[in-house]
Amino acid sequence: MDYASYLGLDQVLSAQHPVSEPEHHDELLFIIQHQTTELWLKLVLHELSAARAYLDADDLLRALKALARVKHIQRTITEQWSVLATLTPSEYAEFRGVLGSSSGFQSYQYRAVEFILGNKNERMLPVFRGNPEAYDLLDGLLHEPTVYDAFLRLLARRGYAVPGEILERDVTEAWVERPDLIPVLTGIYQDPASAWDIYEACEDLVDLEDAFQFWRFRHLRTVRRTIGFKTGTGGSSGVDFLRRALDLTFFPELISVRTEVGA
Repeated sequence: MDYASYLGLDQVLSAQHPVSEPEHHDELLFIIQHQTTELWLKLVLHELSAARAYLDADDLLRALKALARVKHIQRTITEQWSVLATLTPSEYAEFRGVLGSSSGFQSYQYRAVEFILGNKNERMLPVFRGNPEAYDLLDGLLHEPTVYDAFLRLLARRGYAVPGEILERDVTEAWVERPDLIPVLTGIYQDPASAWDIYEACEDLVDLEDAFQFWRFRHLRTVRRTIGFKTGTGGSSGVDFLRRALDLTFFPELISVRTEVGA
């Protein structure tokens, strides 16, 4: 075994297939940008699944290690937008038409990450019916608890008064803010020394939330810089669709609790 065979470089480096004719110089940038993001998303999903399993096993420190790795990955894929931003509107316009209906909206790994973090939407599944592997992954995650569910169940096992209806909620539903959870989190934040690992976990989840928002915002700015307010490929509304995504939140109570601390 050598370096190239271990990494499967023959397959990786031959996986870029520009379709413009004649081949446009900048299409390779566009392909590699999205392929590398998908590779990082694969690792993000791998680490989030591990973090959830560690939480289920009451191994909070290893869960935090996995979440820390996710934050570093997010920082990397956010910075990647700076490379794609070198693609000017006139350059992109020269090959955009050959992309057809393909769109980042169709990234099943991105949807999988959102599902495991709580932004579930069963209506997304038919989009992937033609891809059995993607459909099965998303359908599985739809019916499984999220990372946040696992964390709240750990809190309950630690003796925190997490309401029973939260612990027994329908996990196929997208998470919505639960005001009855705020008093539990307020107690954690007002006395962090009593359970520092729990307090740190709350802050790490907020870090994760912020990192996703930074990624979404950089995505929006890059798209706006490149195509302005045109309709996105695949029929999405482009910048407007990405702007609405900034309103999504995974752990709303961890933001709302800040209003209560010291009040």
